[in-house]
Amino acid sequence: MKALALLLSLTAAPALAQDFPLTIAHKFGETTIPERPARVASVDFTGADDLLALGVQPVVIRDWYGDFPGALWPWASALSTRVPSILRGEINYEQIAAQDPDVIIALWSGIGSADYAQLSRIAPVVAVPAGMGDFSLPWEERAVIAGRAIGRETEAKAQVAAINARITALRNAHPDWQRRSASVVWFLGGGLGAYTASDVRVQIMARLGFSMPERLAEQQGGDGFSLPLSEEAIGILEADLILWTMADGDMSAPDRVVTRPFLRTAKAGREIFAGKLLTGAMSHASLLSLPYALDRLEPAIGAALEGQGPVRIE
Repeated sequence: MKALALLLSLTAAPALAQDFPLTIAHKFGETTIPERPARVASVDFTGADDLLALGVQPVVIRDWYGDFPGALWPWASALSTRVPSILRGEINYEQIAAQDPDVIIALWSGIGSADYAQLSRIAPVVAVPAGMGDFSLPWEERAVIAGRAIGRETEAKAQVAAINARITALRNAHPDWQRRSASVVWFLGGGLGAYTASDVRVQIMARLGFSMPERLAEQQGGDGFSLPLSEEAIGILEADLILWTMADGDMSAPDRVVTRPFLRTAKAGREIFAGKLLTGAMSHASLLSLPYALDRLEPAIGAALEGQGPVRIE
């Protein structure tokens, strides 16, 4: 409800809210942006996507993973016309300062108060809203807040509305999804776990109509959005559908989970193995990556629910 209230408040904001100077509240206090920014830096792990979607060429972006040229995934790379400064690893304040940004977007960055203080010496910083986990901000709010900060709120809302209309259309086209449950699982480096309701990947599935299985919904991960699991404990994943995400693209990984064949869901063939691109698109959950993900999820879900799995989608 808190997330919905915030989104409604943003949507209800009058056009004058785009006038500068404007002030944006966040968990570290308030940030005032004196004029519409010309040079925008992003320390978000996915922030370049929304900026590029809104017609802004960021001067700084943050590499997450994937090893793609320019730290941009396929759905974003074609929109980039400027070579930005790429942050790799920890935040480099000197590197950011050298680009002389007018604003720094940090809505999905995990920055702490010390980072905020240092970054604020360079330019106004827009951080995650108060009461929101570092990586729990719904994609809609992330896009709209970023749009407000750069003077393109109207464009952000329009793109959010278009994606929401697409999600609603998919949900309405498949009413049977609303009676089904789904678990979203991660497998990386030999580690195994499930995403919780605070995670954007689960939120996407929920918007399509899928609920979390009851046993999993009762759990809360230590980091707020994921729950590590042992192979012996994967029974908690039992659902009408299991979506396995593999950030490294190794779609053979679930086959190495010795207890997986005992899952009823696996026996029934109701699994999706998401490779590097689909996993990345859901993880970024951006204005650019979500249409990419939805194009691939619809046929994969349909095939898996018919028992044709594991359905492998790169």
